[in-house]
Amino acid sequence: MNIFLHELRAYRKSTIIWSISLTLIVVFYLSLYPSFAHDAEEFTKILEGYPEAIRNAIGINLGGFFTILGFYCFPLSFITLCGAIQAMNLGTSIVSKEVREKTADFLLTKPVTRTRILTSKLLAVLTAIVLTNIVYLAAASIMAFQVKTEDFSFKLFIMLSLTLFFVQLIFLALGLIISVIVSKLKSVLTVSLGTVFAFYFLGMLSSTSGEEAKRYISPFKYFDTAYIMKHASYESSFLIAGAIIIILAIVASYFVYTKKDIHAV
Repeated sequence: MNIFLHELRAYRKSTIIWSISLTLIVVFYLSLYPSFAHDAEEFTKILEGYPEAIRNAIGINLGGFFTILGFYCFPLSFITLCGAIQAMNLGTSIVSKEVREKTADFLLTKPVTRTRILTSKLLAVLTAIVLTNIVYLAAASIMAFQVKTEDFSFKLFIMLSLTLFFVQLIFLALGLIISVIVSKLKSVLTVSLGTVFAFYFLGMLSSTSGEEAKRYISPFKYFDTAYIMKHASYESSFLIAGAIIIILAIVASYFVYTKKDIHAV
């Protein structure tokens, strides 16, 4: 029994739906860019009416908002939110679905180790996320070149787009550890939405406060788009923080999963 292929097939439908959804979001928002760029002065006056803290919270930087990259940062915050929900859903379903669907006994009696089972499942959901990002990045890139009003750095565009993938990795790891620790998850979606939105609003609050240290609370604030556009790099301290979260969550998940008693009923 090839667990990896079985899991990949199981996530095929959801991967297609999420890929199409993220693509439609970015296509819709970028299609609005020419109108915003054409009426930049009018929109600037409107946006100036919002407090700076609010603009920062939703990813609007007036300094470069009417360039294609600056405008792209605005929908990217919402796209990242949706991507985090996808990753959290996948992470929490890795182990919990076996208990919920009462197939754990069948799976664990097969001549494969728990480590191999978890690795195969983890690789399957990681592949699903990678495929989603490939489709999204291709669609976003094509759309950006279609609506651009002037040349832009494609390298910066790729760096901004990859923040979606990095945030998804963090929430995938968080979902995995929850799936392993909590014996019975009645609703994966409820846990996923609750966790993701909690971190998202914490991130918005950290933006309004302006305190740098509070950014570590929420993975959504680990990748500051204004910093990326200015320095053409990511902030190393937040990359390290994200990597630590991922590594600790995955290592802890393997440790707990190989030791715990798992019941199908």
